[in-house]
Parts: sequence; C-alpha cells; structure tokens
Amino acid sequence: MGRYTGAVCRLCRREGQKLYLKGQRCYTPKCSFEKKGYAPGMHGERPRYRYRSRGATDFGVQLREKQKMRRIYGVMERQFKNYYERAARRKGVTAEELVRLLESRLDNVVYRGGLASSRAEARQLVRHRHFMVNGRIVDVPSCLVRPGDVVQVKEASRSKAPIVAAANAAGGRAAAEWLEVDPPQFAITIRVLPDRSDIDIPVQEQLVVEYYSR
Repeated sequence: MGRYTGAVCRLCRREGQKLYLKGQRCYTPKCSFEKKGYAPGMHGERPRYRYRSRGATDFGVQLREKQKMRRIYGVMERQFKNYYERAARRKGVTAEELVRLLESRLDNVVYRGGLASSRAEARQLVRHRHFMVNGRIVDVPSCLVRPGDVVQVKEASRSKAPIVAAANAAGGRAAAEWLEVDPPQFAITIRVLPDRSDIDIPVQEQLVVEYYSR
C-alpha cells in the first residue's frame, strides 16, 4: 500500500494550521510551522498566492477539509474514499460515522491511548508486530477495533527502548475518554466507540461529505 514519504511539516503549512503529525516536536520551537507560518513553495510568503492556494470557492474549502482530515489520520486517497463509502452505508449521520470509523483504526487507538507520540509512530509500531488485540498479534494499522476489545503491547516488547520512549513521550497527553488505559500492563480497553463530542480534531467533517456528494 502506498504511503506519503515527503516532508511532514509542509502538510501543516499547506493547511494553515498545526496538525500535530510529528508528536512531541510539534510542541517545541523546532516545529517548522512556528518558524515558517506560511504555505510551502517559492511563493508561499506572498499574500496573493497564499490566498489563492487556500481556495476561495466552496469546492476549494471542501477540498481543504478533506485533505486535512486525510492527513491527520495518515490515510491515502483511495482508502479514505472507501471509508467514506462505508460510512455512507451505515445508519446514522454519515459525517459522524466517517469520523468514528477513522477513530476506530488500531494505529489511532494506540496513539489515543498514549502508547505512541503520533499516529505515524503508532502505525510503525503496529507494523513491527509489537501490539496484540485480544491476545493475538495484529500488524495491520487499519484494523478496526470494537467495544470490549483489548489492545496491548506484547510482553516481549514492553522493555524495548522504542516502546518505553514512546510511552514516556506520550505520557503527558491525556488518553481519550472512550478508552480505558492500564499503564502498568501497557493495555488499552475500548469502552465504547466515540461520539463526535469526544473527538478533538479541527475538521468540519460535513464539508468532507459535501465534497464526495457533489
């Protein structure tokens, strides 16, 4: 499966706000968005180019919200569209179901539970087979969890430096309320699937639905 391999900080600059894609670095003066708070590219600092690039039309605004949401969760275009189509088939509000699906991804749960400092780091740890779901090793970051599932670092990995460092780095961030975290056991239990009010992403998901419904 394809993945983005370019500079991560330019994605925040393109959207005009911090997306917190690099974990702890985003909270320090080293953050590129703090140093260069303008759009990427040779014309990024020029106001008229910056305004044009953000999109003044309804389509432009919808596109930017879709791109922002996709980049926050680290999902490529085809997979993101599949999530939208799956959400549209569900009962309930499509925009809320889309967010709920993305929040149910295993890599997002690892991040929300404080066992990784960013979703990208969580994705790498899952791919390297450090996590179990209900006692079985899972190496698919897009695996969707359900209420009652238990996500846990396998015992052989709990003392590894990357795991310990990730847990310590993320320790200052409060875990999501819809998760029950047991730090001594490196375990996360999914109590319920989240409501939109439980999710703090800076996205207007209804505009994403409008983008795909046009």
